[in-house]
Amino acid sequence: MKKLGIFVGENMWTFFREIYAYLETRYEVQVFTPPEELHLPAFSTRVNRWRYHQTMRSLMETSDLCFFEWASDLLQTASQLPKSAPIVTRLHSFELYDWAPRINWGNVDKIIFINEHVRQRFIAQYPEQAGKTVVVYNAIAVEKFPPVRREFDFSMGMLGHITPIKRIYEIILLTRELVEMGYSPTLHIAGGEKNKGRIDRYYIAVHEVVEKLNLQGHVKFYGHVSDPAAWFQNIDIFISNSYWEGLQTALLEAMASGCYCLGHFWDGIEEVLPPEYIYATEAELKQKLVAYAALSPEERQAQRERLPAIVRERFNIHTNKIQIGEVLDSLAP
Repeated sequence: MKKLGIFVGENMWTFFREIYAYLETRYEVQVFTPPEELHLPAFSTRVNRWRYHQTMRSLMETSDLCFFEWASDLLQTASQLPKSAPIVTRLHSFELYDWAPRINWGNVDKIIFINEHVRQRFIAQYPEQAGKTVVVYNAIAVEKFPPVRREFDFSMGMLGHITPIKRIYEIILLTRELVEMGYSPTLHIAGGEKNKGRIDRYYIAVHEVVEKLNLQGHVKFYGHVSDPAAWFQNIDIFISNSYWEGLQTALLEAMASGCYCLGHFWDGIEEVLPPEYIYATEAELKQKLVAYAALSPEERQAQRERLPAIVRERFNIHTNKIQIGEVLDSLAP
């Protein structure tokens, strides 16, 4: 078996575990582990940097092929080292502006993007690298999120870190508008702070606005959810209100679970949802919510049934991990 060096940052395995398990069946896998830092009376930074580079270089030299999940700090370092094996990376979204300018793309042989929109943004910045790019959609294990029929009770859901990019605050305000219109919605918010241990003004404001508007009976916070499949079974409508996403895993999970899903027109969402499930303004979102609530149970079921099929066809990890394997095979010496 060919030796595959895998480089994944600490606490960055979330979207990679199923792919990793598959690659283990095809390659002799070697995972990069940074050396423990030495605390010396002098020159600690220089010595630790040298040891880090040497550990990375050693793994690359003993691998037939190297795969970097996330085109971020590990790839930045590796791309500056002498080339010893083909390099493949998977670029999600945030790396496009945070890390891409720091990477020596000349030493990278293939770049896998999680959707076409991110690939096109990359090509606009680095047109000379276009021939190295390929799209393999971010994907989920569809069978873990079985669709279930349930009685409609206007349960809305959002899942993800409570950060400004997710625009949860605005959906809380919209919940107040729906209550004033005579509806009885419940907004279920799963996810916690992104940077624990630091004062997060947005996190505080999101909780405080619920109290200010007296919405405690209509907004529920869950913190981190360890079993999202079970959580989705209590949601009628999933709302993706972000202003930026790569390819939102929670949206795919909600679609597979049979939720009615509505998404703000963040760039790339048209690769996931049909046009009628996408909105631009909060007024459009409210209109879609009210219209959906007015449908008969049979009509609502028909709206939901379209979405699991999309995930099974386009965002199924069991298909997409094979595509990633094929990309690696094409470069393995």
